[in-house]
Amino acid sequence: MDLPVVVDSNLKRFPGISLSKRSRAVVRALNPIMLTYLEASRDLCETDSILFGAAVAVCRIIGAKLPMAGRATTQGSAITAWRKRIEDRIAKARALIGKLISFRSGNNRPRIVRTVRMASAGTNISLSQTDITQKLTERIDDLKQKIAAWGKRIRRLNERSRRFNKNRLFQSDQKRLYKSLERPKLCGAGQGPDQADIIAFWRGLWSEPVNHSPWMEVWRARVRVLRLWTPSP
Repeated sequence: MDLPVVVDSNLKRFPGISLSKRSRAVVRALNPIMLTYLEASRDLCETDSILFGAAVAVCRIIGAKLPMAGRATTQGSAITAWRKRIEDRIAKARALIGKLISFRSGNNRPRIVRTVRMASAGTNISLSQTDITQKLTERIDDLKQKIAAWGKRIRRLNERSRRFNKNRLFQSDQKRLYKSLERPKLCGAGQGPDQADIIAFWRGLWSEPVNHSPWMEVWRARVRVLRLWTPSP
């Protein structure tokens, strides 16, 4: 029996396997086969690949479902339905704003005029009005306010979804949650400060006396008087 060769460095997560008699028998039969590969292993990378291949073999033998390659990344980066609907509204509103601005600046092409008429349907805007410029400006401002409100809704829902995912991850796998909360190491670019400047900075910070304002002396005198005061019998 040959172990499957692992060529992908992004190892996928395995499903939970129940401790049944069949799974124990498969692992017990696979152990002597793994000894040959582990003894020939030269470093930890090969050992990791061997253990991963053994786990894949066990899952395939007992019939456990493995995640497809690339499915985890596409699922994590997929756009939710509510976000796509809001983004479509924002895109349509921005396109309409552009055409209204173009019509307001004097562009009377048939396609622009037809779009403005369709957008004015059901409103009090008519192309024959004398104050059509003011009406279009109000309409543009209204669309801009809607876009801002939709953007705030997306940010609010993203924050809610992020909190929900963190809470769910805390319930299932706290180790992964704490790893995701760790800040990445910041690697400074360029040459660091001179050692003499560092010594001078800390020496000046701790060695120079601090001159306090006069109100400190006033309070010291008051505290001294309180200490000398004794209550009457």
